[in-house]
Amino acid sequence: MTSQNHLTNFELTDMRIMMLLFGLLFFLVFIPSCASFFSSATRQLSDDLSYAIINSDDPATVKDGAPAYLLMMDALIKNDPEDVSALRSASQLNTAYAKIFVKDIKRAKKLTEKGLFLALKAACLEKKALCNLRDMAFEEFQAVILNTGNSEIFTLFALGSAWAGWIQTNPKDWNAVAEISRVETIMDRVVQLNPTFQDGRAYLYLGALATLLPPALGGKIEQGRKYFEKAIQLSEGKNLTAKVEYAKRYARLIFDRQLHDRLLHEVVNTDPYVKGYVLTNILAQQEAIELLNSADNYFF
Repeated sequence: MTSQNHLTNFELTDMRIMMLLFGLLFFLVFIPSCASFFSSATRQLSDDLSYAIINSDDPATVKDGAPAYLLMMDALIKNDPEDVSALRSASQLNTAYAKIFVKDIKRAKKLTEKGLFLALKAACLEKKALCNLRDMAFEEFQAVILNTGNSEIFTLFALGSAWAGWIQTNPKDWNAVAEISRVETIMDRVVQLNPTFQDGRAYLYLGALATLLPPALGGKIEQGRKYFEKAIQLSEGKNLTAKVEYAKRYARLIFDRQLHDRLLHEVVNTDPYVKGYVLTNILAQQEAIELLNSADNYFF
């Protein structure tokens, strides 16, 4: 029996996909003149991989496979460093991977720093006025963000989510925390342009930022509650992460055990298989169970 006979159909398919990826990347990296020919194919591949990831019900496989996708995105960007769409995708993937799967804080900080760098570069390429955002005085920053329109909404959201992810991995760095107002300005603009954008995910980020600090240090707890409720409403309950964040960041903060348990039991008892939310819903259910199991110790 040959070695190939020992491989399952799944493993053979996986090997073919990897061979296709390596072949495609060879052309993109080593034959630049072919880049325009392959650009649409690589974008479609990126979109297909993203779809497969967000609709996977196997977080362990995604965790193991995502680093290869990160490297692939690096290669695509190396080939075309001014591709705004690729920069946005790479930014969001680095940030999401760090937040969901990386437990080592040093590595998480490195990934979110990279995610923010890529998002800032995408914003600068999208619109010249969006260059050097971190160096602007806050009043100038606000004016620039308020001058953006619907054509920049994807870039704004990618920038806001990457910036928020970077702040969340640096909660003890007051220089990072001081930039919360900039992220809030960006997400407020997304909401102004389109409050239902991506089922209201901007509200979820606004809620997390509002509850990042206790009230004594400037946290806006009740405003955060309103943001979480808006995120749940706009997603029509499909985004289970919104309820977990509401329970973890608001209900626990004000020691509301009844609200905490109600939200988390709703998460656990909801079918997670909703197109576009499968992976995050599975992960939300896992976290909800962990929070419920630790509730007795927390609400002593």
